[in-house]
Amino acid sequence: MTGRLYGVGVGPGDPELVTVKAARLIGAADVVVFHSARHGRSVARRIAEPYLRGDQVEEQLVYPVTTEDSDDYQGEIDAFYAECAARLAAHLDAGRTVVVLAAGDPFFYGSYMHLHKRLADKYPAEVVPGVTSVSAGSAVIGRPLVERDEVLTVLPGTLPVDALAGHLAAGDPVAIMKLGRTFPRVREALERSGRLAEAWYVERATTGRQRTAPLAEVDADDVPYFSLALLPSKATPPTTPDTGSHAAPDATPHTHTASDPARATGQVVVVGLGPAGPEWLTPEARQALAEAEDLVGYVTYLDRVADEPGQRKHASDNKVESERAAFALDLARRGRKVAVVSSGDPGVFAMASAVLEVAAEEQFADVPVRVLPGLTAAHAVASRAGAPLGHDYCVLSLSDRLKPWEVIAERLEAAAKADLVLAIYNPASRSRRWQVESARDLLLRHRSPDTPVVVGRDVGGPEETVRVVRLADLDPETIDMRCLLIVGSSQTLRTGRGAVFTPRRYPS
Repeated sequence: MTGRLYGVGVGPGDPELVTVKAARLIGAADVVVFHSARHGRSVARRIAEPYLRGDQVEEQLVYPVTTEDSDDYQGEIDAFYAECAARLAAHLDAGRTVVVLAAGDPFFYGSYMHLHKRLADKYPAEVVPGVTSVSAGSAVIGRPLVERDEVLTVLPGTLPVDALAGHLAAGDPVAIMKLGRTFPRVREALERSGRLAEAWYVERATTGRQRTAPLAEVDADDVPYFSLALLPSKATPPTTPDTGSHAAPDATPHTHTASDPARATGQVVVVGLGPAGPEWLTPEARQALAEAEDLVGYVTYLDRVADEPGQRKHASDNKVESERAAFALDLARRGRKVAVVSSGDPGVFAMASAVLEVAAEEQFADVPVRVLPGLTAAHAVASRAGAPLGHDYCVLSLSDRLKPWEVIAERLEAAAKADLVLAIYNPASRSRRWQVESARDLLLRHRSPDTPVVVGRDVGGPEETVRVVRLADLDPETIDMRCLLIVGSSQTLRTGRGAVFTPRRYPS
C-alpha cells in the first residue's frame, strides 16, 4: 500500500495562522518536506516547527538556483524537481505519509505545485490551503482588498515594466508579488500608471520582522523577496498612505531617512525579567521597561510586564529569536526606544546573543544596544534548595534544536569527568523526551547513583515545586520544559533537614 502526499500551506509567517488541519497533518506525518536556498534556512519549516514531533524524517529540498539569471535556469529547475519527486516517491512507495510544507498557500506561487504535477497522478494526493501573503498584507494595513464589483489583479514583479504598467492602468485593486530585486521596476510601473500614491508596501507580514509603509517612501536597497505591494480597494474612504494611521499594531509604517534626527535617538535595551514575577526584577530593569516606547518579546514574557500608557507591545512566538531581534533593531533604527524582554538573564540561553548577532549586521551598525542582567533560573532554583552551586559548576542546555546531540553529549561527558556541578536548562519538551534519560545514563558512568539532583519547576511562579532525588531515581517522565535540573558533584551533600549544598573546599 502506497503512502499519501499532502501539500500543506502554513500561512504567511505567524505559526498561529496555520490551520487546524495543517497542524494535525504536520504532527502526524512520517516525512516532512521543505524547500530552502543554499543557506539552509526555510521559512515554511520555521513556521511549522511548533507542530513537528521531533522524530520525523525531514527532507530538505535545496534549490540549485534562486533567480533566472542562470544560462539554463529552466533546465536546472526541471532537473531539480524531477530529482525531488523521485526522493518523495521512494517514501510514498514505502507507505509513508509525506507532508510538503508551503509558505502561504501551496497553489499560490508555491513550489509544491511542481511536485504535485509529477506525483499526483501516481499517488493519493491532497492540497491543504493556507493563508496567502496577500490576505495577510491586507489585514496588517487594515484596508479591504476588494469591495462590491471591484476586480483584484495579482501580478508577479518579474513582469516587464510596460506589462506591469498596463495592468495597473485599469485602476482596480492590485497585489504585486516577488519584489526584492524587482522593486525598482515595480515602482517605475506605479509611477507610469499614476498609482504610486495609492500603493502600500508590506514586508514579512504577521512575523516578528513585519514592516509596512507607503511604498513611495521605501528604499529599494532594503526590500527583501518576502514583500509585496498592495493597492487596496478604492471603495473605502479615500486616503493616501502618508501616515501610519492604517498600519497594523506591530508595524512601523514610517521610514526615516538617514538625516532624520529621530533616527539617532533610538536604542535597544535587552532586559532580563528574572525567572518569575515582579519581585525578581532589578530596579535597573524596571526603569528601562518604564522608559521604553516599544516592548518586544515572546508573548509569555511580555504578559509579565505591566502595561504603560503610550507603550506598544510586539509579541511573537518563541521560535523566532533572530526575526524578533531584527524587528527590535529596525524600530530603534527609526528612532524608537525599544526594550527586548527575556526571562531570567538575557545572556544565558536567551535574547541577548540573538540581538547582538543581528546587530552585527552592517544595516544596524549605528543602533546602540545595552544588555541588563537578570536573576537566572539556575540561581533561583539553587536558592530554593540551599547552595548546590557553592563551588565550580557548568551551565548547559539539553536542547538539540540549535546544536547537535553529539556536541551536548561530549560536553556532558567533559563536565562529568571534571566533577563539576551541572545546571541543566531546557531538559525536555513535548517533542524532546529521550534526552533526559540519555543524560542521566551518561552521568551515572561518572557519578554515584546517590548524587543529589535538584528538580525545580516554575520557581517563583504559582506552580512552583522543588524536589531532590537521587541521580539513579531521576524519572524523565516527570521533567518538562519548565524544569531546571541541578546535578551535584561528588562533593555535593544533602543535610538531614533536606538542604543541598556543595562545599567551597575541594579535597586535595
